[in-house]
Amino acid sequence: MAAPMVFRLSKRFSYTPKLIQRTLHTSYSAMGAYDAEFSKAKERLGALKEDPGNDVKLKIYALFKQATIGKCNAPKPGMLDMVGKYKWNAWNDLGNMSQDEAQKQYIQLVDSLAGTEPQPSTDSQSRADNKYKTLLVTNTAGVFSITLNRPAKKNALNIQMYEELIAALKEASVDNSVVIATLTGAGDYFCSGNDLSNFMNIDPKNIEAMAVKAGDLLERFVSAFIDFPKPLIALINGPAVGVSVTVLGLFDAVYASDRATFHTPFSQLGQSPEGCSSYTFPRLMGPAKANEMLLFNKKISAAEAFSRNLVTSVIPDDVFAKETQAKIDTISKLPRESMSYSKVLIRNAEKATLHSVNKEECRVLIGRWQSQECMNAIMSFFSSKTAKL
Repeated sequence: MAAPMVFRLSKRFSYTPKLIQRTLHTSYSAMGAYDAEFSKAKERLGALKEDPGNDVKLKIYALFKQATIGKCNAPKPGMLDMVGKYKWNAWNDLGNMSQDEAQKQYIQLVDSLAGTEPQPSTDSQSRADNKYKTLLVTNTAGVFSITLNRPAKKNALNIQMYEELIAALKEASVDNSVVIATLTGAGDYFCSGNDLSNFMNIDPKNIEAMAVKAGDLLERFVSAFIDFPKPLIALINGPAVGVSVTVLGLFDAVYASDRATFHTPFSQLGQSPEGCSSYTFPRLMGPAKANEMLLFNKKISAAEAFSRNLVTSVIPDDVFAKETQAKIDTISKLPRESMSYSKVLIRNAEKATLHSVNKEECRVLIGRWQSQECMNAIMSFFSSKTAKL
């Protein structure tokens, strides 16, 4: 997704069974064949250590309502009640599903969540300083490695990850032992874009302030890439979406697995380009090819990304880790100061332009986030995602 606007669904729409019970005021004695398993599933849900994300929470909510009440019988909320509309749509979409079937699906969904909770990192440095919660960060032999570490969420960017990436890039920039920095993702995805929780539950009274705050965060995030003074290399191990794609024009090299894909669905979400892509993409691939991605939501393969100059080289997935490690080892042995001075010279020629573009992109996005078109587009996208769960 495009950018980090905050909609705090998690505070008003908790997935814990106690809050659901208080909200529904429902008696469970009349429920069907799965009563015992259903009760156990509610207990297991409350014991989850990681928030499963708002799309999953909506599905849980809808199945719970269907299991305990039956077909949706509540009036549709008004236009300004965004959370109510999401919840109502999720429940209403279940149609005439029986209460027994809703219990069964609820149990299966909770079992899948409880069975896939991420394990604690075994990285000794990460455990020792406990500085980063959403990243794995190491600094070995001059290589500052940053790994997006939310594999259960396809490395979706939440607010904490935005802030931690800014901090990690700053740390690498001032550490004299760092020769180069790399960015990759844990698991099958490089990054699935914005966490959907960043786009939920906006209070109409606070929309302008929240949009401005989100725009400031995005501008600082992109500026961290613009200002990074050392070679910065992206290792695209899987699909990349939204801002994780648009900032690639600010990297010094991008190595991609042959199973990687690149998608910037801004128009689909009622938004507009960011990450300086409105400037870097046309320069890299020409206006027509850039417009396919930035205006028309075209998803491209790694091979297409290479042909459009977005990717430096494409590597077979089965040897991706081995070959990229060899490349990084070789680069890290080059003279540190020579590479740093060269990077500064190359970047300085357009640094002011990049900052200007970044600021203007964020200004436009702040306006887009406050538009009804954007709200409707996100709701439509969110509803389609929920229906597929």
